[in-house]
Amino acid sequence: MPSPVTLPDLPIRAALPALLQHLEARSNVVLQAPPGAGKTTVVPLALLDASWLDSRAKIIMLEPRRLAARAAATRMAALLGESVGATCGYRTRLDSRVGPKTRIEVVTDGIFTRQIQDNAELEGIGAVLFDEFHERRLDSDLALALCLDAQAALRPDLRLIAMSATLDAGSLAEVMAEEASPAPVVTSLGRTFPVEMRHLAAPANNRLAEAVASAVALALEEPGGILVFLPGGAEIRRVQRVLEQAGLPRDIDLMPLYGDLDPTAQDKALAPSPPGRRKVVLSTAIAETSLTIDGIRQVVDAGLSRVSRYDPRSGMTRLETVKVTQAGSEQRAGRGGRTSPGIGWRLWPEATADLTPLALELAVWGVQDASALRLPDAPNAAALSAARTLLAQLGALAADGRPTGHGRRMAGFGLHPRLSHMLLKSAEAGDGVLASAIAAALGERDLGTGRDSDLRAWLERIESPRGHDAAQRAREMARRYARQLGISWGPVRPARAGSVLALAYPDRVAQRRADGRYRLSGGQGAWVAEADPLAAETFLAVADLDGQVPDARIWLAAPMTRQEMIEALPDLVTSEDEVVWEPATNSVRARRRQRLGALVLGETLIDRPPQDAVTAALIDGIRRLGLAALPWSNEATALRQRIAFLRSRDGEEGGWPDMSDDGLLAGLDDWLSPCLGSSRNAADLAKLDLAKALRDRLEWSKTQELDRRAPTHLTVPSGSRIAIDYGEASPVLAVKLQEMFGLAETPAIDNGRVRLVLHLLSPAQRPIQVTSDLGGFWAGSYKAVRADLRGRYPKHSWPDDPMAAVPTARAKPRSPQ
Repeated sequence: MPSPVTLPDLPIRAALPALLQHLEARSNVVLQAPPGAGKTTVVPLALLDASWLDSRAKIIMLEPRRLAARAAATRMAALLGESVGATCGYRTRLDSRVGPKTRIEVVTDGIFTRQIQDNAELEGIGAVLFDEFHERRLDSDLALALCLDAQAALRPDLRLIAMSATLDAGSLAEVMAEEASPAPVVTSLGRTFPVEMRHLAAPANNRLAEAVASAVALALEEPGGILVFLPGGAEIRRVQRVLEQAGLPRDIDLMPLYGDLDPTAQDKALAPSPPGRRKVVLSTAIAETSLTIDGIRQVVDAGLSRVSRYDPRSGMTRLETVKVTQAGSEQRAGRGGRTSPGIGWRLWPEATADLTPLALELAVWGVQDASALRLPDAPNAAALSAARTLLAQLGALAADGRPTGHGRRMAGFGLHPRLSHMLLKSAEAGDGVLASAIAAALGERDLGTGRDSDLRAWLERIESPRGHDAAQRAREMARRYARQLGISWGPVRPARAGSVLALAYPDRVAQRRADGRYRLSGGQGAWVAEADPLAAETFLAVADLDGQVPDARIWLAAPMTRQEMIEALPDLVTSEDEVVWEPATNSVRARRRQRLGALVLGETLIDRPPQDAVTAALIDGIRRLGLAALPWSNEATALRQRIAFLRSRDGEEGGWPDMSDDGLLAGLDDWLSPCLGSSRNAADLAKLDLAKALRDRLEWSKTQELDRRAPTHLTVPSGSRIAIDYGEASPVLAVKLQEMFGLAETPAIDNGRVRLVLHLLSPAQRPIQVTSDLGGFWAGSYKAVRADLRGRYPKHSWPDDPMAAVPTARAKPRSPQ
């Protein structure tokens, strides 16, 4: 044991008695302390002599970043008068300094996840501290949930302390509750106020100044001073011009703030605003930490920073504009909450968390439903489902959602599941060195020059670093991955980069379209700059996109051939038969397509497709063409009309099929499919017997009822058999007047319930009278018709008494025999 240490005089010391008292009686505590209070270095040291902590048990403290872990361990070791690795040490993915006497280990989130997955009881560990928990990282959320699970099932003596600068202490205390009692909350003196984050659209190309000015206009609608973060003096001056040209309210003072600015102007930007006025400060990153600006309640963050980087090709240091880190953006936003609640405006869309690592860790822990763990925030269900789909594609999850052996090896590797899968599978195929180099390249963004979208150029730098600092770092990292795979280092061979990268990104395989743009296997559109050599490649494996929709820009990719892609992803390349109606030829087309997700890799024609598939496609074609495409004979049309007539009489309960256009089209599968035989195109349809197809829809008893109630023909007094027309609203019998002599009653159908509408025709077959009252016609208007037509048709019979006349279809009646 080290000698008792005198803790530094920091604000956190005032909160230690309450913290230690709660830990004597409770297992979980939430500690709130502002930045600079000393919680990171003081709290772990204060716990070393706690009565509940075994003298050999360790204290684990989680830090979000490697630098923070090393710094915390170094600071605590210095307070003890020891070197790092004695009582206090650290572990990160790339480095570790621990020894046999180490009692306090500062570790990064990912390292701890591996520790608890391998040692679920956390044997030898007495307390786990979650530092900077307000940053709300998925890894820290998961680590806390796993600790709570282990505590409830295996380690009730384990102490858990969540430490944060600002967070929703009440909700976290509920998450860390014991026996339905929320964890106690200990608060140190001083605090920052909450900052509401509002995300805006990312600026279009070369439109940063206009986008920032628009954000400032929105911020001016809220109270308080505004601090705007821009990458450099040139951008500050452009934004200043745009705002001045747009016109600002009279009470607003617009002030730049950057390193080369005149000291007097700098002092003016930092000074409080006069009463009744407020200011908009346009600043570089100089305002992130070292300066305090009075009156600021809002922060507008362009998301960019200008940093100094060494260029080995020129031998000079140059300024480079880069995206601000997550930690940097959080620190910037915090400037709006120093004295009161504030607002942070970010010129980039709110990120959707990648839940793939979380989904894999949950599966390895044995959890199918995330709600079974006490996660501080429930993961988005759709994002978690998408993550599990990807893990299944990577072979990490079985159909039942449990981890496969390969999935467990992926989790143990400690990288993102995409990269772990790529490394493990490539090692099996003899491409482990190349995969190691790719994984290292993706983690070392300084390899690019801003113009290189071809991953092979990055890999060539790793193969031959030649004094390139980033390439040397990546090469060393690649060697570590190779050692972890158990393989010897050798030539990188960038030529196969595409097929190896596709293992990590099967959902981002891109195929060039006819218009020169790309479609991703996941369904999204994408594009490459026209001048980019990759723009001519047929297939790409894509590592980096800008996230825009519907078409995202490809920033980093590697080409591959179709065959390389199929060999790399054999389990994901599918073959499917497609039998469809082709409108261009009005025929059925059968083809076999090879697909990778949304991509069609190729197709061949099928000579003899299954007849049921052909029939289904032909039915689809008929629906598109409409019923007019079918060969409607007079018999078929009449049958359709007769059935429709009885359906209109009896209603749906009468059992008659629907003969309307909509009804026939909807029922094509039932009444037409059996008649199609080997038909494959519109020409084959001409051979169909539609009358038989329609009649086959009726049972035998219904056929008899149809013929009885709605006959096709009627025998009139002349002896002629005349067809009844059911195509009108009421059935029509068109018959020459002379053929109806002697008949007083109008003929009826449907068992005498429906009178026919008689179209009485002249000898020239033209209607001269329409009636449903034949007796009334003879007694009434017949005389006028006779007077009008007998001179015109003298060879035909026009008797004075039609009821006594002989009906005839001829011009003159035959003499009686």
